[in-house]
Amino acid sequence: MRSDILKKGIETLPHRALLMSAGLKKKDFDLEKPFIGIANSYNNIIPGHIHLNELTQEVKRGIRDAGGVPFEWGVPGVCDGVAMFVEMRLSLPSREHIADNVEIMTLSHSLDGWVGVTSCDKITPGMLMAAGRLNLPAIMLTGGPMKANVIDGEKHHPIEGFGMVGQVKSGKLSADAAEKMLPTMTCGAGSCVGLYTANTMAVVAEVLGMSLTRCATTPALDPLKKIQAYETGKKIVELVKQGIKPRDLMTEAAFENAIRVDMAMGGSTNAVLHIPAIAREAGIERGVEVFDMVSRETPHLCSIIPAGPYEMADVDAAGGIPAVLNRLRDGIKDSPTVNGKSIAEIAAEGKVLDEEAIRPLERPRVGSPYFRGISATARLLNRRRWPLI
Repeated sequence: MRSDILKKGIETLPHRALLMSAGLKKKDFDLEKPFIGIANSYNNIIPGHIHLNELTQEVKRGIRDAGGVPFEWGVPGVCDGVAMFVEMRLSLPSREHIADNVEIMTLSHSLDGWVGVTSCDKITPGMLMAAGRLNLPAIMLTGGPMKANVIDGEKHHPIEGFGMVGQVKSGKLSADAAEKMLPTMTCGAGSCVGLYTANTMAVVAEVLGMSLTRCATTPALDPLKKIQAYETGKKIVELVKQGIKPRDLMTEAAFENAIRVDMAMGGSTNAVLHIPAIAREAGIERGVEVFDMVSRETPHLCSIIPAGPYEMADVDAAGGIPAVLNRLRDGIKDSPTVNGKSIAEIAAEGKVLDEEAIRPLERPRVGSPYFRGISATARLLNRRRWPLI
């Protein structure tokens, strides 16, 4: 293991003294115990991240119970919802900063593997980029979506505030009436309720095989999320001992599967920025033309906020990503996952529990503006040969 260099030889006596000063015990230097990093993107600014410290504690417990030694550090995160229209220029560059952060910490401390505890827009892509770049055993734990407030049968959540601003500016709603709606839009922990970038990239992580099954859709405050955190901690130790690395999982087929699921669900168009960047770090070229090709042959099966009435918690109740994969199983290309099952096996076992939340192929949603937008974007980028960031 990479960490062996720190565990033996007189040359590393001061190194071990420093690590013991940070809390390690002599028994932690056992050659059979992998050193596992945890890149924890907790902060108390982003609602999708305010609960990540609690999840990280469970990840640590899982690592220890599996015979590993956990090391935790902090990763920054920008809330695009807070930065939007105010100070947005640093959000996309933060993705590269996050990837560099993980690379610096993992390599500098001779870690054997690492866990990305993540949730929102640029953090998950940045961590997946780091996974592909480093190609050391890694696994993602996405923090899960928030749940909308349901009042008089209507769902309310923070992002509907952007629409209210437009209504006020156009004279369709008074500023006072909009301000009175503020308490109804306050939801608590979790990434924004719909299929915005955070949840889109959580879906991508799961389909790429880089997170546990059902991780993407399990709500942030569902007790199952802590169980997933514990199992994620155990799983990274297993991945290290088995020598399974991100490039073994994030294959060319896996990226095409991720794009196909993204198209079927109607995910954020920011996927066009992030998926090619992640693929490139994994040594694979997946350009916008793949989005165009897949969009033309993949039916739109879900109608998720902001495009429709369903929230991510509804998709979870309908069977989660395995259920979506089951709908698409004939078009899914086999690829391994951290679960020990291939994505095709997960697709075969998936069960759809709500025929409206995840429609059958023969009864898709029609007229998706998302697909038209992706196709137009792909054609424009290809014609002008603009590079992806």
